[in-house]
Amino acid sequence: MPVEFLTEDQQRRYGCYTEEPSPLQLARYFHFDDRDQQLIAQRQTAHTRLGFAVQLGTVRFLGTFLPDPTEVPASVVTYVATQLGIRDTTCLTQYHIRDTHWDHATQIRRVYGYHEFHEPREVFHLVRWLYTRAWLSAERPSVLFDLATAQLVARKVLLPGVTTLERLVARVRDRTAERLWRLLAQVPNTEQQAKLDTLLHVPEGARSSLLEQLRRAPVRVSGPALVTALQRVDALRDLGVGELSLEHLPPHRLYALARYGAAARAQALARMPTARRIATLLAFARAFESIAMDDAVDLLDLLISDLVRAAHHTGEQERLRTLRDLDAAALQLWDALQVLLDERVDTGAIRTTTFAHVPRERLLEAGTQVVTLTRPPDDHYYPELIERYHSVRRFFPALLRTVAFQGTPAGQPMLKAWEFLRQLESQRHPDMQPAPLDIVPGAWRRLVRPPHEPGPDRRAYTLCALERLQDHLRRRDVFVPRRAHWGDPRIKLLQGERWDALRPQVCRALGHSETPEPALHTLAQHLDEAYRRTAANFSTNAAVRVESVNGRDTLTLTGLDKLDEPPSLRTLREQVLALLPRIDLPELLLEIHARTGFAHEFGHISDGAARVADLPTSLCAVLLAEACNIGLEPVVRADMPALTRGRLSWVQQNYIRAETLTRANACLVDTQTTLALAQAWGGGEVASADGLRFVVPVRTINAGPNRKYFNAESGVTYYNFTSDQFTGFHAIVIPGTLRDSMFILDGLLEHQTRLRPLEIMTDTAGVSDVVFGLFWLLGYQFSPRLADIGEARFWRLDPKADYGVLNTIARSRVNTKLIARHWEDLLRVAGSLQQGTVSASELMRSLLRSKRPSALARAIGALGRIPRTLYMLAYIDDEHYRRRILTQLNRGEARHSVARAVFHGQRGELRQRYREGQEDQLGALGLVVNAIVLWNTLYMEAALKHLQQEGLDVAAADVARLSPLLHRHINFQGRYAFALSEAVAQGALRPLRSPHEQEE
Repeated sequence: MPVEFLTEDQQRRYGCYTEEPSPLQLARYFHFDDRDQQLIAQRQTAHTRLGFAVQLGTVRFLGTFLPDPTEVPASVVTYVATQLGIRDTTCLTQYHIRDTHWDHATQIRRVYGYHEFHEPREVFHLVRWLYTRAWLSAERPSVLFDLATAQLVARKVLLPGVTTLERLVARVRDRTAERLWRLLAQVPNTEQQAKLDTLLHVPEGARSSLLEQLRRAPVRVSGPALVTALQRVDALRDLGVGELSLEHLPPHRLYALARYGAAARAQALARMPTARRIATLLAFARAFESIAMDDAVDLLDLLISDLVRAAHHTGEQERLRTLRDLDAAALQLWDALQVLLDERVDTGAIRTTTFAHVPRERLLEAGTQVVTLTRPPDDHYYPELIERYHSVRRFFPALLRTVAFQGTPAGQPMLKAWEFLRQLESQRHPDMQPAPLDIVPGAWRRLVRPPHEPGPDRRAYTLCALERLQDHLRRRDVFVPRRAHWGDPRIKLLQGERWDALRPQVCRALGHSETPEPALHTLAQHLDEAYRRTAANFSTNAAVRVESVNGRDTLTLTGLDKLDEPPSLRTLREQVLALLPRIDLPELLLEIHARTGFAHEFGHISDGAARVADLPTSLCAVLLAEACNIGLEPVVRADMPALTRGRLSWVQQNYIRAETLTRANACLVDTQTTLALAQAWGGGEVASADGLRFVVPVRTINAGPNRKYFNAESGVTYYNFTSDQFTGFHAIVIPGTLRDSMFILDGLLEHQTRLRPLEIMTDTAGVSDVVFGLFWLLGYQFSPRLADIGEARFWRLDPKADYGVLNTIARSRVNTKLIARHWEDLLRVAGSLQQGTVSASELMRSLLRSKRPSALARAIGALGRIPRTLYMLAYIDDEHYRRRILTQLNRGEARHSVARAVFHGQRGELRQRYREGQEDQLGALGLVVNAIVLWNTLYMEAALKHLQQEGLDVAAADVARLSPLLHRHINFQGRYAFALSEAVAQGALRPLRSPHEQEE
């Protein structure tokens, strides 16, 4: 990697004050105890005492002495002077006139035990620490540089020159990289290395290398496409590296190397030294063998769903086509039945009279027609599904041959059936008599075992097995071993000695007892108090009432009225908006970068720091092109090196990816938290989650149908999390419109910002007992907006408790025995989620995506019914609570409106085939929207200060109801000039707009 990886701005910020220290930092580094005070008091004059104290605090805070010890923020001088009883802080200017400060620095080093960096012991310690850190993680060099700086400060080692530390970090990272390449290249034998090298060759008759072909994920949902996906798995297996042991190597480094192998050009890999080339190809092959298998099973899941959907559609169409015939036959039978029921007809003459009224042939024909056209109550159009057997045979042999499933005890019957079908493929005259029938449900049985047949029907049995396989896969009762997506999430849960060691820590962190009795007792108390409080307030609560519907009491909750806006709020909003400067989106991005440095979070995919001029300008141009959905062409400028087509394409391929977007986004979110105006809107403890739908008009397996949102097309849901400070801190791309509840915990557990939301608000789609249970276990509050509370079930623990008017509502009782029996497993699930050993969405998918939940899912659901009832009681009892939920959800919807305005190109359709491309483009959209929110907040804060200086009385209640989700003053189209004035580039705000300026 290049020796110089720090930007000029990062070098300039090294070892000096870059901003005002926070109150916590002042208290930690600039508070002086009695020993410090005694040493400071030995100085004779006020300016030497103040200078000595400032130097002492500075070396604690920065890890170095400043060349000019008086160049410190005013807040530091004031804080120190207050402790020393010095009123005139201007005396500090006299401190550097003489060389006294050098003597003071020497004394501070001696008394407080500070060491020079060049002492061999300190260099050895830092190099050893850096080497271990760089070996175990895949952190960027700039991150390692910052961590090394913090390590030196903590060990009281004075910071060396910036280039000295920069070269040391680069040297250590190079050593760890070379070690990784060497060790990896030694794992495969000569034959395996030769096979890996064939990845870089272009096969005869092909237009691209095998590496390029294996990178491509499937994009069509069809039998032939599944065969191709399975051939991709076979091709990666044929390299013979899947069973090689790499456990002695750090997984983060392997992932980073595989990611580079997946993005680099084959020609670039071919030019690498042998060890690095083999190491990169091996990491790629190992990672993509798992990815290719997950892609194939994803495609299988979609294909089975398509087959079932097509069969259902065919069945529905056939029923509509035959409905007239069924009506006619039913009417003829009714005519005959009327004769039978007519008491005037003699019993002995019933048959004669009936056949005279409806001839026997017609009656027999009508009966046959009814039997043929009617369907049993449990019919799911399985006969139509069986008719698609020929489509299944296109991929079924390859599926049986390529994918080896495993399962839990609950999945063993399915595995036996699958093994039977596998053996059947090798038989010329297959015998269906031994077919395991444990997997065949009642609705399938009459088709699998038709009457008067010697054995099961192969076609029906195969289609039944496929449908049951899909259900078992979704529940993870059947899984593909050692795979990220379709593997068994249960093996990732904490267990054995590791769980025994972590159990006390997990229980303390989450506030749970190791036994169920105390937790259930506390929940019972809270639930009883909530019922009694709600019942006591019921008579005065005009918004809720009990109504009888079909002989059953249900709750009816009146919707919230629109909150009135006082004239002062409307006036303030108009005045603030009138002051916001008009700006083009490119300038906005550059200005936000100048303030936050977010573009520095984008690192090259090779983990090196490619040094090119004006890289932030190129990054902002690519981010704008992605976010506006306009492609690179509108932002290309041949006369600007940073905006040439080649430069922008290179930046797009090597810098824009999920992890860099996440880091840059965290930079913006963290900056927003420091602004006083954002803090007036919220403290970051509350957030909402909602989905933004995008049509995907291209062929892809990472999209799903939903006529409500996508009409006849397929699409994706951009499920994003919005804080009460209006920033988006996490987002997930979901194919189609899968249940939101599967992904809701990811935003809380996986985001990388300073925000610590404790309460999440969603629409009704995210509601389930399991979600409430997991939220409670992890210490979070789940607060969905309920569309129809009358359909909700209220649960109780004490069947004898008298809750007055709510007695008829609280009809259901929680199964506490189930909770107690699985308490250990509940804690283990919570601990595993907290420790990050299992993904929340992966676990939720296995718990929720089945009609027959597992015992663990039932236990979590049973527990979740208690906090769910507590929530519903608070929801109906507290109007302020309901309005707070509505307010936060409105913030998310307003953010979606801004995102739609930004994403204006190509009719607002997402035209990315692959999941990674979708995530990158929508991640860029989220980043740009956050930049708009931050820019608006900065200038709204300036506008409010300006109005207050003009004598306007600004009410805090009005400020709390302002929103930075504005875009009328921002130009998204037509002009893409990436340039800033010198003053704004240096951090100054541009002038506010005159409120009298004419609107364009």
